[in-house]
Amino acid sequence: MDPATSTDVVVIAPPAPTMVERFTRLSKAERKALPSRLRQVSSWSRKATTATGARAEIEREAAAAVDHYRASAAELKRAAQVAWRSIALDRSDGPRLAAIARHHSLEPVDDVTQELVTALADLACDIGQAKTAYGARRLLLRASRRQEAELSGRRVLDLHRWASDIDATRLLGELSKLPDRRRVRIREALLPSVGLIPALESLGSDAVLSHRKGIEALRNEGEALDEARRSEEPARRAATEAGNAVRSADTDIAVRSIPVEELADLVRIEPLLAAGIRTVHEVIHPVSDLRELPGVGPATAMRMQEAAQALWQRTYDEMPLAIDNERRTPAATRLLARLAEWEAGRRTKDAGAELALVQSLRPLTRSLTHSANGAAKFHLILAAAASLDDFQSALRAIAHRAEMARRVRPGNRPADPWEDFQKRPADYYAMLSELGFLTEDEDKIHGDLSAEIIEAVRAQELRTNNLTASLRGYQHFGVRFALVQMKVIIGDEMGLGKTLQSLAVLAHLHAMSASHTLVVCPAAVVTNWVRETDSKTTLIPHRLHGNRRLKAAKTWVEQGGVAVTTYETLHAIRPFLDQVEIACVVVDEAHMIKSPRTQRTERVRRVLDSSDRAILLTGTPLENRIDEFRNLVSYLRPDLLLSADEFNPHRFRKQVAPVYLRRNQEDVLTELPDLVEIEDWLPLSAADVQAYAVCVRDGNFMAMRQAAMLQGIASAKVERLVEIVGEAEENGRRVIVFSHFRKVLDDLVTLLPGEVFGPLTGSVPAEDRQRMVDEFSAAGHGAVLVTQIVAGGVGLNIQSASVVVICEPQLKPTIEWQAIARARRMGQLQSVQVHRLLSEVGVDQRVHDILAAKAELFDDFARVSATAASSPEAYETSHPEDLSTALAAEASDAEIARDVIATERQRLGV
Repeated sequence: MDPATSTDVVVIAPPAPTMVERFTRLSKAERKALPSRLRQVSSWSRKATTATGARAEIEREAAAAVDHYRASAAELKRAAQVAWRSIALDRSDGPRLAAIARHHSLEPVDDVTQELVTALADLACDIGQAKTAYGARRLLLRASRRQEAELSGRRVLDLHRWASDIDATRLLGELSKLPDRRRVRIREALLPSVGLIPALESLGSDAVLSHRKGIEALRNEGEALDEARRSEEPARRAATEAGNAVRSADTDIAVRSIPVEELADLVRIEPLLAAGIRTVHEVIHPVSDLRELPGVGPATAMRMQEAAQALWQRTYDEMPLAIDNERRTPAATRLLARLAEWEAGRRTKDAGAELALVQSLRPLTRSLTHSANGAAKFHLILAAAASLDDFQSALRAIAHRAEMARRVRPGNRPADPWEDFQKRPADYYAMLSELGFLTEDEDKIHGDLSAEIIEAVRAQELRTNNLTASLRGYQHFGVRFALVQMKVIIGDEMGLGKTLQSLAVLAHLHAMSASHTLVVCPAAVVTNWVRETDSKTTLIPHRLHGNRRLKAAKTWVEQGGVAVTTYETLHAIRPFLDQVEIACVVVDEAHMIKSPRTQRTERVRRVLDSSDRAILLTGTPLENRIDEFRNLVSYLRPDLLLSADEFNPHRFRKQVAPVYLRRNQEDVLTELPDLVEIEDWLPLSAADVQAYAVCVRDGNFMAMRQAAMLQGIASAKVERLVEIVGEAEENGRRVIVFSHFRKVLDDLVTLLPGEVFGPLTGSVPAEDRQRMVDEFSAAGHGAVLVTQIVAGGVGLNIQSASVVVICEPQLKPTIEWQAIARARRMGQLQSVQVHRLLSEVGVDQRVHDILAAKAELFDDFARVSATAASSPEAYETSHPEDLSTALAAEASDAEIARDVIATERQRLGV
C-alpha cells in the first residue's frame, strides 16, 4: 500500500482537499514519502503559477485593447438614440487586434483544471511548512509547531493523491499551452478567428469595415449647403411673421382692456360711451358701423378708428414677445414650429462647404478621421439601435445636413413643438433675440464705456462659422468686448451664458486660423465644458484631466482644438502647454485665484502671461475682500488699478471698466421667470434648544450653525423642509436642498420623502456629479437633490429644479447667490422659489445680519459694472465711503465666529 494513502485520517473527497477534521501523526512511511510528494506538488505549483500568470497577461492585453476601442467609439445618434458606433482603425491598431485575437484563441480552463490551480494556490503556505515535518529539523520544533508541520504535510499528501488521480501533470501541460502571437491586418479585423465582434458586443450587435473612400463618396456637400442656404431665408421670414403674429395676438388681448377714455385727447368719446363702447378694441372692431352712431359722421368715425389704430400700433411696438408655457395658443405653437424649421438652415448660413461637411459628420469624423497616426484608413461601424443597411442611408442624410434640414419637411416635424421648447428653451429665446424680438437696453449692455471703446466693440467683426448656437444681443456685445479688449473679466450674473460667450470667442479665433485654445476650470465642471464645446461649436474638445490627461494633451498639441483642464492639472501638462501658442485662455470660476500667492494662482498666471488673450469668468468677483477683486484685474491689466484709498466705489468701477463687464439677470433676461425669495423664520424646538446650548457652551461655531438641522423630525427646520417638499410635489416642481454641512446632508437623504438624490458633495467625482444631476432632472415631481452648497453651487446647471432651499445662512452672500443661480438661469421655465430656513434666535439671526451687510458692500463695488451700468444715476446713489473704509469694516470668518460665540454665550448665560 502507498504510505501516502494511509487510512488513519479522514479521507478528503475530490475535487479538492479540505481541512483535516482531526489530527493524526504522520506515520514513518508517510514521512519517508513526503519529500518526493512535496517536490512533485511544488513543481505543479510553479507550473500553475507560470501558466496562470501568462494567461492573465494575455487577458490584460486583450482587455486593454477592448477598453481602448470602447473609449474611442464615437456615438452616431438618430432620433435621440445611439443608432451606430464608429471606431477608427489605422496601422497602430495591429497590435491591439493581435492581442484580442490571441485571447480569443486561448482555450478556456475547464472546471477540474481550475479546481487544481485553486487548490495549489491555497496550499502555498503548507508547502513551506511541510518541509519541517520530516528529517532532523522536525525534532527541534516545539510540539505545537511540529503538529502544524505535520498537518501541512498531511494536506500535501492528500492533494498529491487527488492531483495524481486527475492526472495533474497532463492538465497543467495543457494549461501551459498558449497561442502564438500572430500579425493581424486591419482587413482581417472581422474574421471569426480574431473575435473582435464578440469582444465589442456591448457596443453593437453587428459590424462592417468601411474604407475611408466610402465616407468621402458622400453626395456633393456643396449641394447640401446650397439647399440649406436657400431654405434659410424663407424659414427666417416665416419665423419672423409667426413672431409678429404672436405679438399681434397679444396686442389684441391688451387693447381689449384699454378703456376708450385713452382716446379722449384725440377724439370725442361721448358718442362711443353712449353707444356702450367701452374699450379701444371695440372701436377698432365695432359691432356696427360707427358712422351710424348719433352725432358721428364719416370723418369723425374715421378719426376715431385711426386714433384707436394708432394706440393699437403703439401698444404693438412696445409689446415684448413672450412664450408662455402655460398658455399654448395656436399662434405660439406656429411660432415654435417656424423657429425649429429656421434653426436647420440658420446653423449653416455662414459656413463654407468644408465646414458644412464637418458639421454634418461631427460625431462620425471624430472617430473616422482622427487617430494616433493620422487619418484612419478603415472605420469599424457597429450596429446599435439601427441596422447596418440603415447606415448607408444615414451617410447620405448626414452629407445633406439632414440632422437639421429634416426639420423643414412637414412630414418630419415634431408632432408637438412645445416638447422641444421645454427641453431647450434657452435656444429658442436666443433665436428670438437674433430675430430682433427680444431687444435689450444698450445702456445695460455697455453702460458708460468710453465712446472710443464702444465704437471699437461695435465695429469688431464676429465670425460665427464654428458656432452652432445663437447669441443674445448682450452676449454678442460681450464676445466682441473680449475680442477688442484682449484680456477681460466677464462677471455677468450666473445664468447669463458666460460659457457660451467664451466659446464664441474661441470659435471666432479658430475661424481666424488659431489652432490651440485652453480652458482652465474646477474639476466639477470639466464634463460640462467638454459637452458645451461639443454641442455649441464645431471645435474639438480635449479632456486634459484624469488618467488619460497626458495622452489627451499630446493629441491636443498634435491636432489643435480646445483643451479643457483643471487648476490642479496645469502643473502636470505644463510641458505640453509650452509646445504650442495658446491663442486664448479661459479661466472659469476665476475667484478661485483671488489670492496671488498660492501655487494655483501662480500656475494660472504663468499661462495667462504666455497668451495674448484671456477671459476670466466669475459671477462672484468679490467675496470677502475688495482687494481680491483688484487682484483679478491686476493679473490682466495692472496699469488700471490705483491704491485702495484713492477712490470710492464709483471711481473703482470706472477705473476697471475697460477690463470688467458685468450684466445682471433682471437687466437682460426679460423672459426670466420671477424669483420669489422667502425667509422661513422658525422657532427652535425643545430638542434644538438643548443641542444648541451644548454647542454654545463648547464654543463650537460650526456645530452651532447646524444644530437646528440635526434633531431629525424633532427639528423645526426639518419639519418645515418636509412641508416644502410636499408642496413642491403637489405643484409639479423639483427641489434642490443646499447645506454647508455633510452631516446635515446625510441625515436629510434618509429623512426626506419621495425620490431623494445625493448627497452631492465635493468628494463626488465630476462625472458622477453630472450623472446625479441628469438622473435628478429626469425624475418626477417632488424629487429632491441634496447637495453641499459649495459643490452643487459651482458650475452645475440645475434648472430642472424650481424650488431652492438653503438650510442655514452662509458667511458669504455670493455663495448663496451662486447656489440660487444654478436653478434660476436661461432655460428655466418656472418661477423659482427660494426658501431660507432661519432660526428666530441664535447664530442664524447673527449671520443673517452679517450677510446683509456683505451684500450691500458687494453692490457698492462689484455688482454694478461701469461697463454695463443701468444708468449713471446709480453711481450717485452709491455710498460715498471710500474703499479703505469698506475694507476696514470687513471681518474675517474667524472674527465672525468669535463675535457670534461671545454674543450667544452672553445671551444664554453660559
